[in-house]
Amino acid sequence: MQWIRSLLLTVFLFVGTFVFTVAVIVSGLFPMEYRHATARGWARTMLWACRTFCGLDYVVEGVENIPREGAHISFWKHSSTWETMTQMLVFPPQAWVLKHEIMWIPFLGWAVGRLKPIAINRGAGHRAVNQVVEQGIERLREGLWVLIFPEGTRVLPGQTRRYGISGALLASKSGAKLVPVAHNAGDFWPRRGLLKRRGTIRVIVGPPIEATGRDPREINAEAQDWIEGRMREISRLYR
Repeated sequence: MQWIRSLLLTVFLFVGTFVFTVAVIVSGLFPMEYRHATARGWARTMLWACRTFCGLDYVVEGVENIPREGAHISFWKHSSTWETMTQMLVFPPQAWVLKHEIMWIPFLGWAVGRLKPIAINRGAGHRAVNQVVEQGIERLREGLWVLIFPEGTRVLPGQTRRYGISGALLASKSGAKLVPVAHNAGDFWPRRGLLKRRGTIRVIVGPPIEATGRDPREINAEAQDWIEGRMREISRLYR
């Protein structure tokens, strides 16, 4: 039965995402706040579908750690599709750092482009890092948070990769705080595969990391230690 529910959710996700991508594209005629409100509507709808079809819910811990003033940087563990939706409801409007190939996808890429992402070529090395820093400072000044998946791609639960330096460098140069986020969505919504398991995903927001004047490598190490430490506590698949 859970396989059938998962199939229904997948169909709903594709259809609903197409409808909302068109809505976001149209919202490009209006100020940025309306565009992000439309995108958050998509996230709420998809998470409602997760609960309705698959019994998959979530709880957020540590909301008090999200700074209420200014725009900052969120560092998310990336293990599934689920967190790409949920981050819109946990944090204020954010500019996402993402691979530029996403911008080439018809409709979806056009919609994402309306939300002022930072689209990088991950193979560009230092140029990509500089792009994140330069455009990230612009977004922060505009009042948008910056969302970064520091491992650069989805990682299986229980595994980790080297954290990219761009987010820590952006925090150091901009004076923005870096807010680490751990979650166990990968336990319920695998990176590959149809089945979505029933249960409650835990999202833990960590204390903001002060970055001004600090070595980016030190900032990165602190963020990774915190995130991976929480992952060992909440993920049953961590090894």
